[in-house]
Amino acid sequence: MINVLGNGFVRYISHMGDDLTVVNAARVSFAKESLEFSDKDEKLISYLAKHNHWTPFAHPQITLHIKAPISIRTQLFKHKVGFVENEVSRRYVKDRPDFYLPKWRGAPTNGAKQGSSDFVEETDEANDLVSELFLHAIGIYEDLIKAGFAPEQARFVLPQGTMTEWWWTGSLSAYARVYKQRKDPHAQWEVQQYADAIGQIVAPLYPFSWRALTEGG
Repeated sequence: MINVLGNGFVRYISHMGDDLTVVNAARVSFAKESLEFSDKDEKLISYLAKHNHWTPFAHPQITLHIKAPISIRTQLFKHKVGFVENEVSRRYVKDRPDFYLPKWRGAPTNGAKQGSSDFVEETDEANDLVSELFLHAIGIYEDLIKAGFAPEQARFVLPQGTMTEWWWTGSLSAYARVYKQRKDPHAQWEVQQYADAIGQIVAPLYPFSWRALTEGG
Protein backbone atom coordinates (compact mmCIF):
# COMPACT_ATOMS: atom_id res chain seq x y z
CA MET A 1 0.00 0.00 0.00
CA ILE A 2 1.26 3.48 -0.89
CA ASN A 3 0.05 6.35 1.28
CA VAL A 4 -1.10 9.44 -0.62
CA LEU A 5 -2.07 12.88 0.73
CA GLY A 6 -1.65 11.78 4.34
CA ASN A 7 -4.68 9.61 5.02
CA GLY A 8 -5.31 8.52 1.42
CA PHE A 9 -3.77 5.50 -0.28
CA VAL A 10 -3.47 3.29 -3.33
CA ARG A 11 -3.43 -0.41 -2.46
CA TYR A 12 -2.77 -3.41 -4.71
CA ILE A 13 -5.51 -6.06 -4.68
CA SER A 14 -4.81 -8.38 -7.63
CA HIS A 15 -3.83 -8.54 -11.27
CA MET A 16 -4.21 -10.85 -14.25
CA GLY A 17 -1.67 -11.50 -16.99
CA ASP A 18 1.83 -10.20 -17.67
CA ASP A 19 3.93 -8.91 -20.56
CA LEU A 20 3.61 -12.29 -22.24
CA THR A 21 -0.18 -11.88 -22.20
CA VAL A 22 0.18 -8.71 -24.26
CA VAL A 23 2.50 -10.42 -26.72
CA ASN A 24 0.26 -13.42 -27.25
CA ALA A 25 -2.85 -11.27 -27.60
CA ALA A 26 -1.08 -9.63 -30.53
CA ARG A 27 0.46 -12.79 -32.01
CA VAL A 28 -2.88 -14.62 -32.15
CA SER A 29 -3.65 -12.53 -35.26
CA PHE A 30 -1.11 -14.75 -37.03
CA ALA A 31 -2.07 -17.92 -35.13
CA LYS A 32 1.24 -17.65 -33.22
CA GLU A 33 2.09 -17.87 -29.53
CA SER A 34 5.20 -17.16 -27.46
CA LEU A 35 5.90 -19.61 -24.65
CA GLU A 36 8.66 -17.56 -23.05
CA PHE A 37 9.29 -13.82 -23.18
CA SER A 38 12.20 -12.87 -25.45
CA ASP A 39 13.90 -9.86 -27.03
CA LYS A 40 11.61 -10.26 -30.05
CA ASP A 41 8.61 -9.91 -27.74
CA GLU A 42 10.04 -6.77 -26.20
CA LYS A 43 10.42 -5.26 -29.67
CA LEU A 44 6.84 -6.25 -30.51
CA ILE A 45 5.55 -4.50 -27.38
CA SER A 46 7.45 -1.35 -28.33
CA TYR A 47 5.99 -1.50 -31.83
CA LEU A 48 2.44 -1.96 -30.55
CA ALA A 49 2.71 0.99 -28.18
CA LYS A 50 4.43 3.26 -30.71
CA HIS A 51 1.72 2.67 -33.32
CA ASN A 52 -1.16 2.82 -30.84
CA HIS A 53 -2.24 -0.79 -31.24
CA TRP A 54 -3.82 -0.69 -27.80
CA THR A 55 -6.09 -3.77 -27.77
CA PRO A 56 -3.37 -6.29 -26.77
CA PHE A 57 -2.69 -4.09 -23.73
CA ALA A 58 -6.38 -4.30 -22.76
CA HIS A 59 -6.24 -8.01 -21.87
CA PRO A 60 -4.22 -7.72 -18.63
CA GLN A 61 -6.37 -6.46 -15.73
CA ILE A 62 -5.43 -4.78 -12.45
CA THR A 63 -7.57 -4.21 -9.34
CA LEU A 64 -6.59 -1.44 -6.91
CA HIS A 65 -8.18 -0.11 -3.72
CA ILE A 66 -7.99 3.68 -3.59
CA LYS A 67 -8.84 6.24 -0.93
CA ALA A 68 -8.98 9.86 -2.06
CA PRO A 69 -10.90 13.13 -1.61
CA ILE A 70 -14.26 13.23 -3.38
CA SER A 71 -13.06 15.91 -5.81
CA ILE A 72 -10.06 13.78 -6.85
CA ARG A 73 -12.26 10.69 -7.17
CA THR A 74 -14.42 12.70 -9.57
CA GLN A 75 -11.40 13.44 -11.76
CA LEU A 76 -10.31 9.81 -11.81
CA PHE A 77 -13.81 8.55 -12.55
CA LYS A 78 -13.79 10.58 -15.78
CA HIS A 79 -11.69 7.70 -17.11
CA LYS A 80 -14.51 5.33 -18.07
CA VAL A 81 -13.16 3.23 -20.94
CA GLY A 82 -11.63 0.02 -19.62
CA PHE A 83 -12.64 0.57 -15.98
CA VAL A 84 -15.25 -0.53 -13.47
CA GLU A 85 -15.52 0.87 -9.96
CA ASN A 86 -17.33 0.04 -6.72
CA GLU A 87 -17.29 2.82 -4.15
CA VAL A 88 -18.09 3.04 -0.44
CA SER A 89 -21.69 4.26 -0.26
CA ARG A 90 -22.85 6.67 2.39
CA ARG A 91 -26.35 5.44 1.75
CA TYR A 92 -25.27 2.49 3.90
CA VAL A 93 -22.16 3.63 5.78
CA LYS A 94 -22.60 6.31 8.45
CA ASP A 95 -19.34 6.18 10.37
CA ARG A 96 -17.38 9.37 11.03
CA PRO A 97 -15.70 10.53 7.79
CA ASP A 98 -12.23 11.96 7.54
CA PHE A 99 -11.02 14.80 5.34
CA TYR A 100 -8.11 16.02 3.27
CA LEU A 101 -6.60 19.31 4.43
CA PRO A 102 -5.02 20.73 1.26
CA LYS A 103 -1.40 21.63 0.76
CA TRP A 104 -2.26 25.15 -0.27
CA ARG A 105 -1.24 26.77 -3.56
CA GLY A 106 -1.87 30.19 -5.01
CA ALA A 107 -4.49 31.07 -7.59
CA PRO A 108 -3.65 30.49 -11.30
CA THR A 109 -1.79 33.30 -13.05
CA ASN A 110 -1.46 34.75 -16.57
CA GLY A 111 -5.19 34.52 -17.22
CA ALA A 112 -5.42 30.76 -16.70
CA LYS A 113 -8.94 29.59 -15.87
CA GLN A 114 -7.89 26.46 -13.98
CA GLY A 115 -4.95 25.05 -12.08
CA SER A 116 -2.82 26.83 -9.50
CA SER A 117 0.52 28.54 -9.01
CA ASP A 118 3.25 27.91 -6.42
CA PHE A 119 2.77 26.42 -2.97
CA VAL A 120 1.94 28.93 -0.24
CA GLU A 121 4.04 28.90 2.93
CA GLU A 122 1.88 30.88 5.36
CA THR A 123 -1.27 28.76 5.60
CA ASP A 124 -2.16 28.68 9.29
CA GLU A 125 -5.24 30.88 8.85
CA ALA A 126 -6.51 28.83 5.92
CA ASN A 127 -5.87 25.59 7.81
CA ASP A 128 -7.79 26.86 10.83
CA LEU A 129 -10.76 28.01 8.73
CA VAL A 130 -11.03 24.79 6.74
CA SER A 131 -10.50 22.57 9.79
CA GLU A 132 -13.29 24.46 11.54
CA LEU A 133 -15.55 23.94 8.52
CA PHE A 134 -14.76 20.22 8.44
CA LEU A 135 -15.50 19.78 12.15
CA HIS A 136 -18.74 21.75 11.80
CA ALA A 137 -19.82 19.63 8.81
CA ILE A 138 -19.03 16.42 10.70
CA GLY A 139 -21.07 17.66 13.65
CA ILE A 140 -24.09 18.45 11.48
CA TYR A 141 -23.75 15.11 9.66
CA GLU A 142 -23.64 13.12 12.89
CA ASP A 143 -26.50 15.15 14.40
CA LEU A 144 -28.68 14.38 11.36
CA ILE A 145 -27.88 10.67 11.68
CA LYS A 146 -28.67 10.71 15.42
CA ALA A 147 -31.92 12.56 14.73
CA GLY A 148 -33.04 9.69 12.52
CA PHE A 149 -32.59 11.25 9.10
CA ALA A 150 -31.55 9.00 6.20
CA PRO A 151 -27.79 8.66 5.71
CA GLU A 152 -28.31 9.09 1.97
CA GLN A 153 -29.52 12.64 2.71
CA ALA A 154 -27.26 13.46 5.65
CA ARG A 155 -24.26 13.03 3.34
CA PHE A 156 -25.31 16.16 1.41
CA VAL A 157 -23.64 18.34 4.07
CA LEU A 158 -20.18 16.78 3.61
CA PRO A 159 -17.61 18.93 1.76
CA GLN A 160 -15.62 18.02 -1.35
CA GLY A 161 -12.60 17.35 0.88
CA THR A 162 -14.31 14.31 2.41
CA MET A 163 -12.33 11.12 1.82
CA THR A 164 -13.98 8.28 -0.03
CA GLU A 165 -12.66 4.93 -1.23
CA TRP A 166 -13.33 2.42 -3.98
CA TRP A 167 -12.14 -0.71 -5.73
CA TRP A 168 -10.99 0.10 -9.27
CA THR A 169 -10.49 -2.62 -11.87
CA GLY A 170 -9.13 -1.69 -15.25
CA SER A 171 -7.03 -2.86 -18.15
CA LEU A 172 -3.33 -2.17 -18.46
CA SER A 173 -4.01 0.18 -21.35
CA ALA A 174 -6.61 2.07 -19.31
CA TYR A 175 -4.30 2.55 -16.34
CA ALA A 176 -1.53 3.73 -18.66
CA ARG A 177 -3.85 6.43 -20.04
CA VAL A 178 -4.69 7.55 -16.50
CA TYR A 179 -1.02 7.67 -15.61
CA LYS A 180 0.03 9.69 -18.66
CA GLN A 181 -2.80 12.21 -18.39
CA ARG A 182 -2.76 12.66 -14.62
CA LYS A 183 1.04 12.76 -14.25
CA ASP A 184 1.17 15.62 -16.73
CA PRO A 185 2.47 18.84 -15.10
CA HIS A 186 -0.79 20.58 -16.05
CA ALA A 187 -2.85 18.09 -14.02
CA GLN A 188 -3.90 19.00 -10.48
CA TRP A 189 -1.08 18.34 -8.01
CA GLU A 190 -3.19 16.05 -5.83
CA VAL A 191 -4.21 13.80 -8.70
CA GLN A 192 -0.58 13.66 -9.85
CA GLN A 193 0.25 12.03 -6.51
CA TYR A 194 -2.33 9.29 -7.14
CA ALA A 195 -1.06 8.75 -10.69
CA ASP A 196 2.46 8.36 -9.33
CA ALA A 197 1.31 5.77 -6.78
CA ILE A 198 -0.59 3.86 -9.48
CA GLY A 199 2.56 3.81 -11.60
CA GLN A 200 4.66 2.51 -8.71
CA ILE A 201 2.29 -0.43 -8.30
CA VAL A 202 1.56 -1.31 -11.92
CA ALA A 203 5.04 -0.82 -13.44
CA PRO A 204 6.65 -3.88 -11.77
CA LEU A 205 3.76 -6.09 -12.86
CA TYR A 206 4.22 -5.34 -16.57
CA PRO A 207 7.70 -3.78 -16.83
CA PHE A 208 8.15 -3.85 -20.63
CA SER A 209 4.56 -2.93 -21.48
CA TRP A 210 4.34 -0.17 -18.88
CA ARG A 211 7.57 1.45 -20.07
CA ALA A 212 6.46 1.27 -23.70
CA LEU A 213 3.01 2.71 -22.94
CA THR A 214 4.08 5.51 -20.63
CA GLU A 215 7.49 6.49 -21.99
CA GLY A 216 7.78 5.42 -25.61
CA GLY A 217 4.18 4.91 -26.70
